[in-house]
Order: sequence, then C-alpha cells, then structure tokens
Amino acid sequence: MISITANTSPSACVHGQRSLSKALTEGFAWVVFSWLLLVLVQTPVLAQSSNPEQEALPEITDAASIRMPADMSKVDFYLITVDVGNHVWDNFGHTALRVVDSESNSDLVFNWGLFDISVGNVTFASNFLRGILNYQLGVSPPGWELGRYEREQRTVWQDRLNLTNEQKATLYRRLAWNLREENIVYSYQYFFDNCTTRVRDYLNEALGGRLESQNRAPVQSTFRDEVMAHYASVPYVAFGLDVLMNDRIDRRMTQWEEMFLPSGLRQELLGFPSDVNLNGQRQPMLTDGTVVMEFQPPDAGPNPYHVAALLLLLPVALLFFRLKRIPLASFSSQTGFTLRSPGLSYRLLGVVGGLVALCSGLFGLVMTVAWLESGHLDLHHNLNLLLFWPTDLIGFVYALRWLFFGKGCAVSKTHHNVIIVYLLCHLLALLGYVFVALTGLAAQEVDSLLLYVVPALLGLALLVWNAGFSAVRKIRFF
Repeated sequence: MISITANTSPSACVHGQRSLSKALTEGFAWVVFSWLLLVLVQTPVLAQSSNPEQEALPEITDAASIRMPADMSKVDFYLITVDVGNHVWDNFGHTALRVVDSESNSDLVFNWGLFDISVGNVTFASNFLRGILNYQLGVSPPGWELGRYEREQRTVWQDRLNLTNEQKATLYRRLAWNLREENIVYSYQYFFDNCTTRVRDYLNEALGGRLESQNRAPVQSTFRDEVMAHYASVPYVAFGLDVLMNDRIDRRMTQWEEMFLPSGLRQELLGFPSDVNLNGQRQPMLTDGTVVMEFQPPDAGPNPYHVAALLLLLPVALLFFRLKRIPLASFSSQTGFTLRSPGLSYRLLGVVGGLVALCSGLFGLVMTVAWLESGHLDLHHNLNLLLFWPTDLIGFVYALRWLFFGKGCAVSKTHHNVIIVYLLCHLLALLGYVFVALTGLAAQEVDSLLLYVVPALLGLALLVWNAGFSAVRKIRFF
C-alpha cells in the first residue's frame, strides 16, 4: 500500500542482605502489580474507542473556481489495484486512480502513497514510531507509474468505474481540491487513512454515501488477521508486529473498514451496483477489467511461531534434561543445580539466553517508548509488556559470559539475591499474563505467544534461576 519516492516535493551482615532482598521483592512486586492493573484497566476502555466514526470530507467552499471538463461523458475513471510486493512497505498492495479525458487528451494517475525519505532513514524511522507520517498525493503519467510496478514485478489490475456524469463531476472536483498545495499532504494512518481509503472515501462521496451505508456489516477477520496474512512472506516482520500491536487491532472489521486493503476495495466494488444503466440493465461499479501485467506474488515464509518454538522451546527442553544436582559447597548438605557437560550446555544456554534477552529487551523498549511518545494508539497499553521488559537487555551480558566461558556466572550473595528477585518478578508477571489471557480479561489476541513462546520463557527463567548463577560465599577470619 506504500510507494516510496525519494526527495519528493508536492526507548554487610546477613540481616542487611535479607532486608535488601525483602525490599527489592516488595518493590518489584508492587511494580508488577501496578503494571498489570494499569494494563487491565486501560485495555477495555481503549478497545471501545478503537472504532472511530467516519469523518466527513472537508467541504469544497469554492467549487465554482475549479475548472471542470466541458463534457464529463468524455472523462473516464479507472481503479488501479496493485498486488503485494516483496518489501516491508508494499506487503498490503496499492491503490491509485487513473483519469482519462479524451477531449483534452490527458491521461494521469493519482497516487496517494508518496512520502519523503530525504530526511534520512534514522529521522524517518523516528518519525514513523512517533506517529508523524506525512504522506502526499502524486500525479504522474501511467507509463511512469505502471513502469515502476513492472520493475517491482507486481501484478496490476485496471477496472473502469461506472459513474454518472454528475458522480464523475463530484469525483473530479474532489481530485482538483486535493491537488491544492494546502491539501496535497495528509496524515497517514495505515488502517484508516491511506492510499486505498482515500480512493474509497472520494468514491463514496461521489456516490452520495451509498458505498459506506451499504457496507456496515461486520466481517469475520480482524485487523490483526490481515496484518499476519499480508506479512506472511516476511515472517519476522509479522512476528514483530504481532508482538508490538495491542488490542485495538483485534476487533472484527466492518465491510467498510475492510476496504482499507486494495484487494478488499476492488473485491467489494466488483459486486457493488452502480447507478449506470446499459440496455436496461444496471451495471456493476467495475467493468472492463484487465490485467495490465501479471507476476507471481511472493511466497509465504514459515510460520514465525513455529520457528520461535524450534529456536527456543526445543533447546530449553534439552537443557532441562542436562540439569544435575550438586552440593553448594564442600561438606554441605545443601544442594543446587548445574548443567552436565557444562562446556557445551552453558554455551547453548548462552545462545538461547542471549537471543531471548536481546529480543525481549528490544521489544520491551520499543513498546515502552511507543506508549510514552508515539501517536500510534495501536502501540500503547500493550499486554505483552508483561512478558518483554526493557531491562532484559542486561541479561545479554550474562548470556555472553555463559557463551564465552562455558560455565555458570559466579556472583556475590547480594548480586545473586537481586537476580533471583528479578526472575521472581518476571515469573509473577508471566503467570499474570497467562491468567489474563486465559480468563479473557484483556481483549488482546495472544494465543500464539501463549502457545509457542510463553512455555519457552517460563522454562528459560527456571533454568537460569537454578543453574545460571552461583553465589560466592566469602570466608571471614576473626
């Protein structure tokens, strides 16, 4: 749904140690409890507000100043639908309008998917995360526009829109209004205001609101379903979006909302009746459909959750079988755990632990920053913050020690207590996550995470708790 045009104009005694542990435990427990309560309280409220009413298009106050074609019967509008591509930004496809005026011999394509990346990748990514997405309308000859899709090897369909002369005039007038300098840039919203919804809304205006009023029924799929389906060819992106986006994308769409997809808009218009009659028969909204160019769509990749289970759950299960009980010290009746074949087992723990710490920390950091700073409401109040914490990035340091030295990390008693308290809080948050998910207290769809990722996180936390660290006891001589 996104077309990229560069440079376009238009995150010390035993008593003292016990007090520290108790204080840390209580403090972290209250943080987890407050966090959980905050998520539970906000989730249903924001879920209810995620169904914005369709805003009316701005009125064209000086319509008389717009130069119109003398004969609207000589003007034809075509819906251009572009299939998905193999890049992150084009996995939803694209929609444009082609306007052909045979009297003035003009032929132009209107494309609402342009944005400026001349600010640099870092600034652009920062603006994207903060919700600053200034897209704009671009107009170009069809040869230039279609040539780009040919180079990208994306299938293109073209269908003629059956409109009355009055409807054509309304649509033409809106396009002319959109070309004005003050209207050419708009604030992009990937579900509610994008290159496809612009065409949908303008066409709905020309039809007197009939397209919207006759498409209010809910469909079976949710926004999350469409995100996962359209990013199947880039499974790592699908996984990341599934983690980062909250319950706002988990309600069922209406037929109207489903037309945010290029394929959804075309499919609806193919069966939608127009107000044009030919030989006494009412014509469908789209006719004279042609495949301008055809290419094989990108193949779907592996299920990202199956990959996650393979990379995490299997190694964690294997390491559990490598646990063995050992005395904590010579002549001691107290026992602890270590891993058999430590040179190999701890290095495997380092690989798995490092991967989890890095991904969990980054996910947690992005979700936290997005909640505080981003204008994308779909990135706020995310239930997955109970699983992924920004502070987990610290665990990457310990994972490197397991990987390089092939043994558990020896730390001071106080240091060990802090780690155990941290792991305990993670386990409490994880159990809270499972409880919320299974009882339906939150509207966010987390079934895949619950099935494929949570068991691995639980097992890894227990492994690290039991065998990842050993407390060094100091011998004092008096």
